[in-house]
Amino acid sequence: MSQPSAEMSGLVEFSTRRRVTVAMFWITMFLFGCIALGDLKVNLLPDLSYPTLTVRTEYTGAAPAEIETLITEPVEEAVGVVKGLRKLKSVSRTGQSDVVLEFAWGTDMDQASLEVRDKLEVLQLPLEAEAPVLLRFNPSTEPILRLALTSKDGRDDVRTLTALRRYADDDLKKKLEPVDGVAAVKVGGGLEDEVQVDIDQQKLAQLNLPIDTVIQRLQQENVNVSGGRLEQGAQRYLVRTVNQFATVEEMREMLVTVQGGGDNATAAAAQQMLAIAAATGSAEAIAAASSLQSTTSNSSAVAAGGKPVRLKDIAEVRQGFKEREAIIRLAGKEAVELAIYKEGDANTVATADAVQARLEQIREQIPADVELTTVDDQSQFIRHAISDVKMDAVIGGVLAILIIFLFLRDGWSTFVISLSLPVSIVATFFFMGQLGLSLNVMSLGGLALATGLVVDDSIVVLESIAKARERGLGIVEAAIVGTREVSMAVVASTLTTIAVFLPLVFVEGIAGQLFRDQAMTVALAIGISLVVSMTLIPMLSALKGRPPLGFPEEPAHPRWQPRSKLQKPLAATGHGLGAAIRGLVFAAAWGLVRLWRLLAAIVGPVMRKASDLAMAPYARAERGYLRLLPGALQRPALVLGVAAAAFAGTLLIVPMLGADLIPQLAQDRFEMTVKLPPGTPLRETDALVRAVQSRHAQDPGIRALYGVSGSGTRLDANPTESGENIGKLDVIMADGGSKQVEAEETERLRATMAAYPEAQVDFSRPELFSFSTPLEIELRGQDLASIERAGQQMAAMLRASPHYADVKSTVEQGFPEIQIRFDQDRAGALGLTTRQIADVVVKKVRGEVATRYSFRDRKIDVLVRAREDDRNSVEGIRNLIVNPGSARPVRLSAVADVVATTGPSEIHRADQVRVAIVSANLRGIDLGTAVQEVQDMVAKQPLGADVRMHIGGQGEELAGSVKSLLFAFGLAVFLVYLVMASQFESLLHPFVILFTIPLALVGAVLALVLTGSPISVVVFIGLILLVGLVTKNAIILIDKVNQLREAGVAKREALIEGARSRLRPIVMTTACTLFGFLPLALAVGEGAEVRSPMAITVIGGLLISTLLTLVVIPVVYDLLDRRADEYYRERGRRARREHAAVEALIEGEQQPLAGPGARPEQA
Repeated sequence: MSQPSAEMSGLVEFSTRRRVTVAMFWITMFLFGCIALGDLKVNLLPDLSYPTLTVRTEYTGAAPAEIETLITEPVEEAVGVVKGLRKLKSVSRTGQSDVVLEFAWGTDMDQASLEVRDKLEVLQLPLEAEAPVLLRFNPSTEPILRLALTSKDGRDDVRTLTALRRYADDDLKKKLEPVDGVAAVKVGGGLEDEVQVDIDQQKLAQLNLPIDTVIQRLQQENVNVSGGRLEQGAQRYLVRTVNQFATVEEMREMLVTVQGGGDNATAAAAQQMLAIAAATGSAEAIAAASSLQSTTSNSSAVAAGGKPVRLKDIAEVRQGFKEREAIIRLAGKEAVELAIYKEGDANTVATADAVQARLEQIREQIPADVELTTVDDQSQFIRHAISDVKMDAVIGGVLAILIIFLFLRDGWSTFVISLSLPVSIVATFFFMGQLGLSLNVMSLGGLALATGLVVDDSIVVLESIAKARERGLGIVEAAIVGTREVSMAVVASTLTTIAVFLPLVFVEGIAGQLFRDQAMTVALAIGISLVVSMTLIPMLSALKGRPPLGFPEEPAHPRWQPRSKLQKPLAATGHGLGAAIRGLVFAAAWGLVRLWRLLAAIVGPVMRKASDLAMAPYARAERGYLRLLPGALQRPALVLGVAAAAFAGTLLIVPMLGADLIPQLAQDRFEMTVKLPPGTPLRETDALVRAVQSRHAQDPGIRALYGVSGSGTRLDANPTESGENIGKLDVIMADGGSKQVEAEETERLRATMAAYPEAQVDFSRPELFSFSTPLEIELRGQDLASIERAGQQMAAMLRASPHYADVKSTVEQGFPEIQIRFDQDRAGALGLTTRQIADVVVKKVRGEVATRYSFRDRKIDVLVRAREDDRNSVEGIRNLIVNPGSARPVRLSAVADVVATTGPSEIHRADQVRVAIVSANLRGIDLGTAVQEVQDMVAKQPLGADVRMHIGGQGEELAGSVKSLLFAFGLAVFLVYLVMASQFESLLHPFVILFTIPLALVGAVLALVLTGSPISVVVFIGLILLVGLVTKNAIILIDKVNQLREAGVAKREALIEGARSRLRPIVMTTACTLFGFLPLALAVGEGAEVRSPMAITVIGGLLISTLLTLVVIPVVYDLLDRRADEYYRERGRRARREHAAVEALIEGEQQPLAGPGARPEQA
């Protein structure tokens, strides 16, 4: 590996000779990178393709048991055969069914969605149920903005809430939805208009009218129909009926039927004809009788000769409001919410900016008594997080440059190396744009990591060029020869770093999705830095002074001479333009260099003093190391014994670290969810939320308290609880918030909620990586009773431990129900069926939307149901008349038993069987320890012989991610070995270099212990990155040793001389990497949770590994490489002969890079 390839030599010589070409290339790449940077999307996270689908079906008013039977089970049976399905879970709760399909990672979710939709299209569900909606879990489906409309004077009466809701629906929503990037605006809260038709069932019974007749009449009368066209003379007319209700008063005056007249006799005759026809079996007679009966029923409402019955005679018709599903409060005042969702591929920051610009225009026209407040703006967190990452990258880069100057003590050399940093990073933006990557916390975190890595190759190259100058070579020749000597080592070390990121393609789970962008950006930046070190660095190194030796300039190209008068102006213009461009380019370059030298002249003396102070201990450490190394080579057993003991101790410490999935990002808000006993009405939930808001409105560090009682404005796939007994309080912290403020406010809220023992409380941050709770225990058994007992026992055990908070069980509380149990014999004796009775009960209690009333460009539902007095009590339900249209009314109590009882509040199923789920948040304990503690609890207090326990949630995801990451770690080690074996053309030397990996693990674990960081997916990614980083130093060292041995130096002397020669570049590159990672390790801003553990892992591993590598690797090399020195001398002679032959061939073919003045490379 010591001799570079002809291609590499040619590239280096080309870069040194064709300086303008190389400069133009990198200026172009820099320009393209700047242009691409402006076009990159800005989001919080990469596009996460979570392999989960949720089928949500709404069935208003249905109980959980009914939802399970009529909705959930049919949906599960339909979608349970979809290809790639790994797990099927469902939740049936009042009015809603959520069936969650979990697929294997790597499944094509678009194809899976199509298959699920195909299954749902042929599914037969109750007519009253809404069509199933397919949702996908994605953090980007959260609203990017939430706005609140309130009254400036604080009023929240009926008139105000109605006006606010109308303004939001009719004005704001229509103005915001056309904004670029906005997918939908969902309005919640306030009062929605509804025309309510409350039927007096006693009057219906007197008129022998069913409620269906009223509903049909409303539908038939509220129509506008196109009748075609009419031509009369030279005029053409459109013909249409205009019969829609213009006012509620028109609706009241609608004719329903006519009392008296001959229609009853006609109907009786039609009934008798139908009976006779059925008895005789005559098809014609049956058809005639049916026609007469149909005509009679359709015309009965408008027959003449009787008293007209209008809608106002049998019902109270009023313009009221829909039954409220949510009450929203901001700072204690009731508000109307507008939740703004972005399109899937839209730029979050750009969309938010566009919405804010539109809001500025809206605020100029907003009514004087209305206040529009931005409650939550997700783009602000993204901006802060990205700004923090940028600052970390800049600080890391500046520290790396300072380290370089401290070692080199030369402004020009520092400038040459420092230039590789912005060039590599900015050029990376161009390739990010081509690959469709976005600017997010992870990709920018990758670039921040790369700031400490992209200068490594340049440092090694420039150090080698400096060594060549010390041997007496000219500037140009030193640039070529010095770069050649380390080119293969630099390529190998860079390829090993890039290779460790390839296994991330095989990582399943959220880890692979989350860190793929980061891996790609780091690999791109390092790959570009390799090209920079082979082209730009030698070119710039050859600029300082005139080379005494090197290649002569190529003969000038012949200048184009104009042949006609017409060509002379063109030629002059071309020459002038070329001269101007060259002048501008070189003026810019000259100005940049002069500015750098001016800066160096000003700061130089201070930096040189600092360099003297820093290099003094380094010089002592270097002398000590060179005294230590010969002794270590004499005592290999002692050195390896110490290294093995350190590694063994590390393995013993690992179980003590604990484990987590992915650290949750602390944002400027968190959420408290309150669950009151099932059956609690919305007004009681709202009263509690309002009381909590009032008590904590002035808490320090809190900007706003935003409360939602009820279902709110959900468009997400997360099957969280919703209903009238659920209240949510969003706590929005001031100035971006902090973990300390969050912890203090959480404890204050917990103390307040202690006064409400009937309420279950849960605290959470915005869901980004998983909608599973940290601890989720799934219990299965043979019967429901055993599952309920086990669930209650498990919840009690968790509540007894201080490590668990917000414990919830799905089997603890039931939902109050009024159950109607039909007596089929009694109903049959009266000529009634169960379905007929059920339909009547539904229409009188829940009601049915008969039609929609147009009012001021809005469509308002017209709801028909029984009077409130007839449906507001159990006794009223019993007295419902269930046989309208008959001569003798039959009440519900005559054909059914109506009892008040308790049913399940929600029913959970897994793989199509019922389960109980106990969930909890963790307090002062990591996820891995919590899982083990739960298993110990159950071992001491068994849940029952027929009950099986499965720990799911984030614990299950952690186990899967760890397994996948261990495979990726092993694959990374294997790929690094393959790259090194290919470069060294040896199986032994790569094996020697791999000994750096266990040494790196020692440092990584020590750093985690000192900082109290648990093992997580982020730490594993850091360990995989370490595999590529720690081998770089060993590659540089071993490559130099092999060069020396090929030059005839004995093995021990070659090890010592190689270590001495490569010590400074190894220390420089390691120091640059460490200080580049330091700002990430110390980060405390937004998004630091997913950057800091990785940086801590890399710093600890790289630091300890470098210290041990400089001693252990020479010892291992000395022990394992038993080849004679003559073998390496012969290999060196053979390589030099081959290289000389290649150069002679190139010179014989008169390649421009090998001009007649080139000096042959010295042996």
